[in-house]
Amino acid sequence: MVEGAKGYRLDEIVAKLGGELRGDGARRVMQVATLSNAQPEQIAFLSNSKYQKQLQDTRAGAVVLAADAADAFSGPRIVTRNPYLYFARVSQLLNPLEAAPAGAHPSAVVESRLPASASVGANACIGPGCTVGEGARIASGCIIGRDVKIGAGARLHANVTVYDGCVIGERAILHSGAVIGSDGFGFAREDEGRWSKIPQIGRVIIGDDVEIGANTSIDRGAIDDTVIEDGVKLDNQIQIAHNCRIGAHTAIAGCVGIAGSTRIGRRCMIGGAAMIIGHLDICDDVVISAATFVTKSIATPGEYAGIPFEPRREWLKTAARLRQLDSMAAKIHDLEARLAGLEKKHDGHS
Repeated sequence: MVEGAKGYRLDEIVAKLGGELRGDGARRVMQVATLSNAQPEQIAFLSNSKYQKQLQDTRAGAVVLAADAADAFSGPRIVTRNPYLYFARVSQLLNPLEAAPAGAHPSAVVESRLPASASVGANACIGPGCTVGEGARIASGCIIGRDVKIGAGARLHANVTVYDGCVIGERAILHSGAVIGSDGFGFAREDEGRWSKIPQIGRVIIGDDVEIGANTSIDRGAIDDTVIEDGVKLDNQIQIAHNCRIGAHTAIAGCVGIAGSTRIGRRCMIGGAAMIIGHLDICDDVVISAATFVTKSIATPGEYAGIPFEPRREWLKTAARLRQLDSMAAKIHDLEARLAGLEKKHDGHS
Protein backbone atom coordinates (compact mmCIF):
# COMPACT_ATOMS: atom_id res chain seq x y z
CA MET A 1 0.00 0.00 0.00
CA VAL A 2 1.22 3.51 -0.84
CA GLU A 3 1.38 5.33 2.48
CA GLY A 4 -1.57 7.68 2.92
CA ALA A 5 -3.24 6.63 -0.37
CA LYS A 6 -5.75 4.32 1.33
CA GLY A 7 -5.70 5.90 4.74
CA TYR A 8 -4.49 4.28 7.92
CA ARG A 9 -5.94 2.02 10.56
CA LEU A 10 -5.92 3.53 14.03
CA ASP A 11 -3.57 0.84 15.32
CA GLU A 12 -1.17 1.70 12.47
CA ILE A 13 -1.29 5.38 13.43
CA VAL A 14 -0.56 4.58 17.07
CA ALA A 15 2.29 2.28 16.06
CA LYS A 16 3.85 5.17 14.12
CA LEU A 17 3.04 8.12 16.39
CA GLY A 18 2.46 6.68 19.86
CA GLY A 19 -0.50 7.53 22.08
CA GLU A 20 -3.03 5.28 23.78
CA LEU A 21 -5.61 3.60 21.57
CA ARG A 22 -9.08 3.03 22.99
CA GLY A 23 -11.69 1.24 20.94
CA ASP A 24 -11.54 -0.41 17.53
CA GLY A 25 -7.97 -0.30 16.25
CA ALA A 26 -9.07 -1.67 12.86
CA ARG A 27 -11.06 1.50 12.11
CA ARG A 28 -9.54 3.07 8.99
CA VAL A 29 -9.43 6.85 8.56
CA MET A 30 -8.83 8.55 5.23
CA GLN A 31 -8.54 12.21 6.17
CA VAL A 32 -8.62 14.73 9.02
CA ALA A 33 -11.57 17.01 9.79
CA THR A 34 -13.12 19.20 12.46
CA LEU A 35 -15.48 17.73 15.03
CA SER A 36 -18.43 19.59 13.53
CA ASN A 37 -17.83 18.50 9.91
CA ALA A 38 -16.16 15.10 10.25
CA GLN A 39 -17.54 12.03 8.49
CA PRO A 40 -17.17 8.38 9.62
CA GLU A 41 -14.02 7.88 7.51
CA GLN A 42 -12.31 10.92 9.06
CA ILE A 43 -10.45 11.62 12.30
CA ALA A 44 -10.99 14.79 14.35
CA PHE A 45 -9.41 16.22 17.48
CA LEU A 46 -10.33 18.05 20.68
CA SER A 47 -7.77 20.34 22.27
CA ASN A 48 -10.01 23.14 23.63
CA SER A 49 -12.54 22.23 26.32
CA LYS A 50 -15.09 24.76 25.04
CA TYR A 51 -15.71 22.44 22.06
CA GLN A 52 -16.17 19.33 24.20
CA LYS A 53 -19.95 19.36 23.77
CA GLN A 54 -19.39 18.72 20.04
CA LEU A 55 -18.23 15.21 20.97
CA GLN A 56 -21.86 14.24 21.53
CA ASP A 57 -22.90 14.97 17.94
CA THR A 58 -19.74 14.43 15.90
CA ARG A 59 -19.84 11.81 13.16
CA ALA A 60 -16.06 11.38 13.22
CA GLY A 61 -14.81 7.85 12.91
CA ALA A 62 -12.20 8.57 15.58
CA VAL A 63 -11.09 11.45 17.78
CA VAL A 64 -7.73 12.51 19.19
CA LEU A 65 -8.11 13.92 22.71
CA ALA A 66 -6.48 14.31 26.11
CA ALA A 67 -6.96 11.95 29.04
CA ASP A 68 -9.29 14.33 30.91
CA ALA A 69 -11.77 14.21 27.98
CA ALA A 70 -11.32 10.58 26.97
CA ASP A 71 -14.53 9.37 28.62
CA ALA A 72 -16.64 12.05 26.94
CA PHE A 73 -16.46 10.19 23.61
CA SER A 74 -17.52 6.55 23.28
CA GLY A 75 -16.15 5.85 19.81
CA PRO A 76 -12.62 4.89 18.81
CA ARG A 77 -10.14 7.42 20.15
CA ILE A 78 -6.47 8.10 20.61
CA VAL A 79 -5.51 9.58 23.97
CA THR A 80 -2.43 11.77 24.06
CA ARG A 81 -0.90 14.57 26.13
CA ASN A 82 -0.99 17.13 23.31
CA PRO A 83 -3.97 16.47 20.99
CA TYR A 84 -3.26 19.42 18.68
CA LEU A 85 0.33 18.35 18.01
CA TYR A 86 -0.76 14.74 17.54
CA PHE A 87 -3.46 15.84 15.11
CA ALA A 88 -0.84 17.79 13.13
CA ARG A 89 1.28 14.66 12.82
CA VAL A 90 -1.73 12.57 11.78
CA SER A 91 -2.48 15.17 9.11
CA GLN A 92 1.12 14.95 7.88
CA LEU A 93 0.76 11.18 7.71
CA LEU A 94 -2.46 11.36 5.69
CA ASN A 95 -1.28 14.22 3.48
CA PRO A 96 2.31 13.49 2.47
CA LEU A 97 4.08 16.05 0.32
CA GLU A 98 3.62 15.45 -3.37
CA ALA A 99 6.77 14.17 -5.00
CA ALA A 100 8.02 16.33 -7.86
CA PRO A 101 9.53 14.73 -10.95
CA ALA A 102 13.31 14.80 -10.83
CA GLY A 103 15.18 16.83 -13.39
CA ALA A 104 14.78 20.25 -14.96
CA HIS A 105 11.89 21.30 -17.18
CA PRO A 106 13.01 22.01 -20.77
CA SER A 107 12.12 25.70 -20.38
CA ALA A 108 14.23 26.13 -17.23
CA VAL A 109 17.56 27.93 -17.46
CA VAL A 110 20.09 26.13 -15.26
CA GLU A 111 23.69 27.35 -15.13
CA SER A 112 24.79 25.16 -12.22
CA ARG A 113 25.19 21.44 -11.74
CA LEU A 114 22.19 19.75 -10.11
CA PRO A 115 21.92 16.38 -8.36
CA ALA A 116 19.80 13.89 -10.26
CA SER A 117 17.15 13.92 -7.52
CA ALA A 118 16.52 17.70 -7.69
CA SER A 119 13.46 19.10 -9.47
CA VAL A 120 13.31 22.40 -11.37
CA GLY A 121 10.02 23.67 -12.77
CA ALA A 122 9.08 25.48 -15.94
CA ASN A 123 10.74 28.84 -16.61
CA ALA A 124 12.82 28.72 -13.44
CA CYS A 125 16.29 30.25 -13.62
CA ILE A 126 19.29 29.08 -11.61
CA GLY A 127 22.45 31.15 -11.91
CA PRO A 128 26.06 29.99 -12.01
CA GLY A 129 27.97 28.74 -8.99
CA CYS A 130 24.92 27.45 -7.11
CA THR A 131 24.85 24.37 -4.91
CA VAL A 132 21.54 22.48 -4.80
CA GLY A 133 21.01 19.62 -2.35
CA GLU A 134 19.53 16.20 -2.95
CA GLY A 135 15.77 16.17 -3.41
CA ALA A 136 15.42 19.95 -3.50
CA ARG A 137 12.37 21.22 -5.38
CA ILE A 138 12.50 24.55 -7.21
CA ALA A 139 9.08 25.25 -8.71
CA SER A 140 8.03 27.19 -11.80
CA GLY A 141 9.19 30.75 -12.19
CA CYS A 142 11.71 30.78 -9.36
CA ILE A 143 14.73 33.03 -9.84
CA ILE A 144 17.90 31.86 -8.10
CA GLY A 145 20.91 34.18 -8.34
CA ARG A 146 24.54 33.20 -8.59
CA ASP A 147 26.42 31.37 -5.80
CA VAL A 148 23.24 30.47 -3.89
CA LYS A 149 23.21 27.39 -1.67
CA ILE A 150 19.97 25.41 -1.36
CA GLY A 151 19.91 22.55 1.12
CA ALA A 152 18.70 19.01 0.66
CA GLY A 153 14.95 18.60 0.66
CA ALA A 154 14.23 22.32 0.43
CA ARG A 155 11.00 23.30 -1.37
CA LEU A 156 10.71 26.62 -3.18
CA HIS A 157 7.19 27.20 -4.43
CA ALA A 158 6.41 29.12 -7.61
CA ASN A 159 7.95 32.56 -8.16
CA VAL A 160 10.33 32.64 -5.20
CA THR A 161 13.34 34.93 -5.70
CA VAL A 162 16.68 34.29 -3.99
CA TYR A 163 19.37 36.89 -4.62
CA ASP A 164 23.09 36.20 -5.11
CA GLY A 165 25.05 34.48 -2.37
CA CYS A 166 22.18 33.62 -0.03
CA VAL A 167 21.89 30.31 1.79
CA ILE A 168 18.70 28.23 2.18
CA GLY A 169 18.88 25.42 4.72
CA GLU A 170 17.80 21.81 4.48
CA ARG A 171 14.06 21.07 4.34
CA ALA A 172 13.24 24.78 4.25
CA ILE A 173 9.89 25.74 2.68
CA LEU A 174 9.56 29.06 0.85
CA HIS A 175 6.10 29.99 -0.37
CA SER A 176 5.24 31.89 -3.53
CA GLY A 177 6.42 35.45 -3.84
CA ALA A 178 8.98 35.25 -1.03
CA VAL A 179 12.03 37.44 -1.72
CA ILE A 180 15.27 36.48 -0.02
CA GLY A 181 18.29 38.79 -0.12
CA SER A 182 16.91 42.00 -1.61
CA ASP A 183 18.84 45.12 -0.64
CA GLY A 184 18.33 46.49 2.83
CA PHE A 185 17.07 50.06 3.18
CA GLY A 186 20.48 51.67 3.57
CA PHE A 187 21.08 55.28 2.56
CA ALA A 188 23.27 58.14 3.78
CA ARG A 189 21.86 61.69 3.72
CA GLU A 190 23.83 64.20 1.68
CA ASP A 191 24.09 67.89 2.53
CA GLU A 192 21.66 68.81 -0.23
CA GLY A 193 19.02 66.45 1.14
CA ARG A 194 19.68 63.77 -1.41
CA TRP A 195 20.28 60.15 -0.49
CA SER A 196 23.43 58.15 -1.27
CA LYS A 197 22.93 54.38 -1.46
CA ILE A 198 25.00 52.17 0.85
CA PRO A 199 25.87 48.92 -0.95
CA GLN A 200 24.36 45.93 0.85
CA ILE A 201 27.16 43.38 0.79
CA GLY A 202 25.94 40.89 3.40
CA ARG A 203 23.84 37.80 2.73
CA VAL A 204 20.70 36.13 4.07
CA ILE A 205 21.41 32.85 5.85
CA ILE A 206 18.34 30.67 6.41
CA GLY A 207 18.69 27.62 8.64
CA ASP A 208 17.24 24.13 8.45
CA ASP A 209 13.48 23.44 8.75
CA VAL A 210 12.52 27.10 8.30
CA GLU A 211 9.18 27.97 6.68
CA ILE A 212 8.67 31.36 5.03
CA GLY A 213 5.21 32.55 3.99
CA ALA A 214 3.99 34.06 0.76
CA ASN A 215 5.27 37.54 -0.16
CA THR A 216 7.55 37.75 2.86
CA SER A 217 10.73 39.78 2.28
CA ILE A 218 14.03 39.27 4.06
CA ASP A 219 16.71 41.87 3.30
CA ARG A 220 20.38 41.01 2.97
CA GLY A 221 22.78 42.52 5.47
CA ALA A 222 24.48 45.83 4.87
CA ILE A 223 27.82 44.37 6.00
CA ASP A 224 27.08 41.39 8.25
CA ASP A 225 24.54 38.71 7.31
CA THR A 226 20.84 38.64 8.10
CA VAL A 227 20.29 35.29 9.85
CA ILE A 228 17.14 33.20 10.27
CA GLU A 229 18.04 30.33 12.57
CA ASP A 230 16.81 26.72 12.45
CA GLY A 231 13.11 25.98 12.83
CA VAL A 232 11.84 29.56 12.50
CA LYS A 233 8.28 29.87 11.13
CA LEU A 234 7.36 33.07 9.29
CA ASP A 235 3.84 33.88 8.10
CA ASN A 236 2.84 35.81 4.98
CA GLN A 237 3.77 39.42 4.20
CA ILE A 238 6.44 39.89 6.85
CA GLN A 239 9.27 42.39 6.41
CA ILE A 240 12.62 41.58 8.02
CA ALA A 241 15.18 44.32 7.45
CA HIS A 242 18.94 44.09 7.03
CA ASN A 243 21.24 42.67 9.70
CA CYS A 244 18.43 41.16 11.79
CA ARG A 245 18.82 37.83 13.54
CA ILE A 246 15.80 35.66 14.37
CA GLY A 247 16.47 32.95 16.96
CA ALA A 248 15.72 29.26 16.51
CA HIS A 249 12.08 28.11 16.64
CA THR A 250 10.62 31.60 16.84
CA ALA A 251 7.21 32.00 15.15
CA ILE A 252 6.07 35.30 13.62
CA ALA A 253 2.54 35.96 12.34
CA GLY A 254 1.55 37.92 9.24
CA CYS A 255 2.26 41.57 8.48
CA VAL A 256 4.92 41.99 11.18
CA GLY A 257 7.61 44.56 10.43
CA ILE A 258 11.08 44.27 11.97
CA ALA A 259 13.50 47.14 11.40
CA GLY A 260 17.22 46.71 10.84
CA SER A 261 19.80 45.24 13.20
CA THR A 262 17.24 43.86 15.65
CA ARG A 263 18.02 40.56 17.34
CA ILE A 264 15.13 38.34 18.41
CA GLY A 265 15.77 35.39 20.68
CA ARG A 266 14.79 31.76 20.52
CA ARG A 267 11.28 30.36 20.94
CA CYS A 268 9.63 33.78 20.73
CA MET A 269 6.10 34.29 19.40
CA ILE A 270 5.13 37.56 17.68
CA GLY A 271 1.50 38.33 16.85
CA GLY A 272 0.23 39.72 13.56
CA ALA A 273 0.92 43.33 12.58
CA ALA A 274 3.34 43.91 15.47
CA MET A 275 6.00 46.53 14.71
CA ILE A 276 9.54 46.35 16.11
CA ILE A 277 11.93 49.25 15.66
CA GLY A 278 15.60 48.79 14.82
CA HIS A 279 18.69 48.03 16.89
CA LEU A 280 16.78 46.23 19.67
CA ASP A 281 17.58 43.02 21.53
CA ILE A 282 14.66 40.77 22.46
CA CYS A 283 15.56 37.87 24.73
CA ASP A 284 14.47 34.24 24.43
CA ASP A 285 10.90 33.13 25.22
CA VAL A 286 9.15 36.46 24.68
CA VAL A 287 5.51 36.63 23.50
CA ILE A 288 4.48 39.86 21.75
CA SER A 289 0.75 40.33 21.19
CA ALA A 290 -0.77 41.35 17.85
CA ALA A 291 -0.44 45.02 16.81
CA THR A 292 2.06 45.77 19.60
CA PHE A 293 4.58 48.54 18.94
CA VAL A 294 7.96 47.56 20.42
CA THR A 295 10.17 50.58 20.98
CA LYS A 296 12.84 49.28 23.36
CA SER A 297 14.76 46.10 24.08
CA ILE A 298 13.20 43.31 26.14
CA ALA A 299 15.48 41.56 28.61
CA THR A 300 12.92 39.53 30.58
CA PRO A 301 10.94 36.59 29.15
CA GLY A 302 7.16 37.01 29.29
CA GLU A 303 4.17 38.45 27.44
CA TYR A 304 4.08 42.04 26.17
CA ALA A 305 1.34 44.07 24.50
CA GLY A 306 0.03 47.53 23.73
CA ILE A 307 1.04 50.89 22.25
CA PRO A 308 3.46 51.74 23.75
CA PHE A 309 4.14 48.20 24.81
CA GLU A 310 4.36 47.01 28.41
CA PRO A 311 4.07 43.66 30.18
CA ARG A 312 0.79 42.14 29.01
CA ARG A 313 -0.77 42.00 32.49
CA GLU A 314 -0.17 45.73 32.97
CA TRP A 315 -1.48 46.47 29.48
CA LEU A 316 -4.69 44.56 30.21
CA LYS A 317 -5.22 46.74 33.29
CA THR A 318 -4.62 49.84 31.19
CA ALA A 319 -7.04 48.62 28.53
CA ALA A 320 -9.68 47.93 31.19
CA ARG A 321 -9.29 51.48 32.51
CA LEU A 322 -9.59 52.88 28.99
CA ARG A 323 -12.94 51.14 28.59
CA GLN A 324 -14.13 52.92 31.73
CA LEU A 325 -13.22 56.43 30.53
CA ASP A 326 -16.78 57.39 29.55
CA SER A 327 -18.26 56.42 32.90
CA MET A 328 -15.32 58.02 34.72
CA ALA A 329 -15.84 61.25 32.75
CA ALA A 330 -19.54 61.24 33.68
CA LYS A 331 -18.70 60.73 37.35
CA ILE A 332 -16.13 63.53 37.25
CA HIS A 333 -18.67 65.83 35.57
CA ASP A 334 -21.21 64.98 38.31
CA LEU A 335 -18.63 65.57 41.05
CA GLU A 336 -17.64 68.90 39.53
CA ALA A 337 -21.30 69.98 39.45
CA ARG A 338 -21.82 68.96 43.06
CA LEU A 339 -18.61 70.71 44.09
CA ALA A 340 -19.73 73.87 42.30
CA GLY A 341 -23.04 73.69 44.21
CA LEU A 342 -21.28 73.32 47.52
CA GLU A 343 -19.03 76.30 46.72
CA LYS A 344 -22.14 78.39 45.91
CA LYS A 345 -23.69 77.42 49.22
CA HIS A 346 -20.51 78.27 51.04
CA ASP A 347 -20.29 81.65 49.32
CA GLY A 348 -23.94 82.35 50.22
CA HIS A 349 -23.30 81.75 53.92
CA SER A 350 -20.10 83.70 54.07
